[in-house]
Amino acid sequence: MDIIDVVVVGGGPAGLTAATYLRRFHRSCVVLDGGDSRARRIPESHNCPGFPDGVSGPDLLRRMRTQALEAGVRIEPVVVDALLREGDSFRAVAGGRSWRARAVVLATGVRDVLPDVDWAEQAISCGAIRLCAICDAFEATDLRIGVYGPREAVASHARFLRGYTSRLVLMPIDRAFDDRFPPPYREETVLVLPPGGELMFDGTRCRYRASDGSETVLDTVYPFLGTQEAHPLVASAGAWPDEPGETVVDANQMTRVAGLYAIGDMVSGLNQISVAVGQAAIAATHLHQQLPIVPRTAEQGG
Repeated sequence: MDIIDVVVVGGGPAGLTAATYLRRFHRSCVVLDGGDSRARRIPESHNCPGFPDGVSGPDLLRRMRTQALEAGVRIEPVVVDALLREGDSFRAVAGGRSWRARAVVLATGVRDVLPDVDWAEQAISCGAIRLCAICDAFEATDLRIGVYGPREAVASHARFLRGYTSRLVLMPIDRAFDDRFPPPYREETVLVLPPGGELMFDGTRCRYRASDGSETVLDTVYPFLGTQEAHPLVASAGAWPDEPGETVVDANQMTRVAGLYAIGDMVSGLNQISVAVGQAAIAATHLHQQLPIVPRTAEQGG
């Protein structure tokens, strides 16, 4: 089996950026993309640098994919089942296919846990549900914003969202808030609902039906239900996390296993496209410098 310089696992903004850098360093690389980038759920982002009029996640991915392909990146639509360390190299396995590489960049991201309803994706597409307050709370300024999830998550994220609106609606799903809870939640402008209600969607906006039958209409809802952060490829390659879901890297984005890098949401607590792109540039540049330089020949230059 031929060996290439780098396998990049994940075709989101982080993985595509890393691959583009690597090809521009004249490194042979392939992106193994399962097609489930978190960015595909973004209806329109207005905080992505270079897009003052906004850009949708699918459009951004299309543009970054085109840039990578034009640089000579190969992209394979496969889901990687295992990543194995074999001597000084790695082998990525997807079904009956495999790729050997001198180094690997993992950019598999995380998956948001959504409310257990069949309309979640539809609500996300129209902005009735939003997944990243840092990304788009600016667009929800002064709207009636619902905060939905376990009490502790609701409390911590409501503090942040209170800077965007006085019309907060807190919807804990496990434990009620009590009188000992500090401001700003005792303010008259902040509505605190008891747990046990039902979150509904009318095709345009969400509403919350309390156990007494009363309903509260919401302009948008931020569900804070966590993410599915298990990264089995990290473990299968021997870079065990300190805590479940935490991929440990150094300042160059390299894990404890030499030649294995991790970038993007699977690493950073600040899940932002700009952060992922920066990590990709750091990892790709460091990786390139660790591999032996292959001098260009006169024949290659034409």
